[in-house]
Amino acid sequence: MELSIAFQTNKTAAEYVALAKLVDQYNFDAVTVYNDAPFHPAYSVLLVMAPHITRARIGPATVQPARIHPIDIAAQAALLESIAPGRTYIGISRGAWLQSHGITPEQKPLTAIRDAVNIVKYMLSGGTGGYNGEMYALAEHVRAPYPLPEKVPAILIGTWGPKLAKIAGEIADEVKIGGSANPDFIPVMHDYIGNPDVSVVIGAVCVVDDDREQARALARQEVALYLPVVAALDTTVEVEPELAARIQSHVEVGESDKAGALISDDLLDRFAFSGSPADLIAQCEALRDAGANRVELGTPHGLKSEQGIKLLGEKVLPALR
Repeated sequence: MELSIAFQTNKTAAEYVALAKLVDQYNFDAVTVYNDAPFHPAYSVLLVMAPHITRARIGPATVQPARIHPIDIAAQAALLESIAPGRTYIGISRGAWLQSHGITPEQKPLTAIRDAVNIVKYMLSGGTGGYNGEMYALAEHVRAPYPLPEKVPAILIGTWGPKLAKIAGEIADEVKIGGSANPDFIPVMHDYIGNPDVSVVIGAVCVVDDDREQARALARQEVALYLPVVAALDTTVEVEPELAARIQSHVEVGESDKAGALISDDLLDRFAFSGSPADLIAQCEALRDAGANRVELGTPHGLKSEQGIKLLGEKVLPALR
């Protein structure tokens, strides 16, 4: 099982460089950045961090065709691959909360993702003759005008749903379940994908500290931001609609402490990584045993980010290796 670390893109350029240098001290398998609106776009951040990450794979989890046209995804991916040859991947998903940021989702999002992946592969493999898709199309003369990678980077598709997971089983290398730490959903996703050669990645908020109670208290507040959405997607967990609505109502008025207080220990452990290093080791081992191919530990990592990263690198990673 691989272990990766993920960052929110809300920092200065100097902070991105410092974080890249810090994580490069440890043996993480991958470094991911998010592409949430209205934060910095993922590829701009990756291009800042990439020169300082010498071992891990790097990539976005995930970009959305509704926000970035597939030819632009391909072009940015090619540039990143030129900095970190053989160590990049391309994450693509439908995205969430698009309309609240003034972004109109595609009318046929699953078709759009299939077309987007096909166009990215066409461009990065030096394809010619154009592409005639239902949602996206390229004229016959369109081809990549920039240096091409030695091979097309791995494709990751983010989803919880059976329909997109099945498509991913045909066109992707990895599928990511975002906002989850639930081992019970891993075999469900493998069944959805239907292809044993496609890896399953699972990732969520991570808060680790030697003071486990403080770590879990902060994680509750972080999880409250997305729990009402992802809990409805997890077919192995039952969350009362009234509870989800109460959590959401507190989040909307900035009462993250009250929202977090409504989240039980069991729900917390299914939708976040939190507690002491020993707690995180146990969570990751359970996910590995359930069939996860990669576990991704997300922002904010600790009560203080740098300290959390050090605990992950010095205590969690060695134990799992």
